[in-house]
Amino acid sequence: MIRIHTSEIREACSRLRAGDVVLLSGKIYTARDAAHKKIFKIYRDNPEQMPFLLKDSIIAYIGPTQAKPGMPIGSCGPTTSSRMDPYAPSLYDAGMAACIGKGDRSPAVYEAIRRSGGVYFSAIGGAGALYAEHVLSCRVLAYEELGCESVKELEISDFPLYVAIDSLGGSIFART
Repeated sequence: MIRIHTSEIREACSRLRAGDVVLLSGKIYTARDAAHKKIFKIYRDNPEQMPFLLKDSIIAYIGPTQAKPGMPIGSCGPTTSSRMDPYAPSLYDAGMAACIGKGDRSPAVYEAIRRSGGVYFSAIGGAGALYAEHVLSCRVLAYEELGCESVKELEISDFPLYVAIDSLGGSIFART
């Protein structure tokens, strides 16, 4: 297992390879379908109003459930990443270093990952309760009206992930 702090993600991207198991710690942001539509529009029209800096960011495609008493977050498993494929190339080009989700990506996302030197991490579907145990804090940054799909900043510790697509285009998914 490779331990990585999000503050070192850009340097780590160049040495990670598809299939590596990573324990990620630090700050990540959540954004699913509805939030991506808003983020993309703001990035395109008013980038100075972005809810967080895209440079070297990590966006997790999760919509956490409400926290139980004494917990910072409820279940927080990944959603299908391909739903964010229309937005991902532009976000990688704008400086996003990585994203976290589940499932394969489109050829355009593979190319954007290679072009930007980023990575795509895969989380295990159905393991939302496990992932919640690795979240130290959670705060809403934007779009509170979207509920579980609002943009949140999470502080995570040893969040278990696989490198699904590396910066060279290597992939854990069968490509023909």
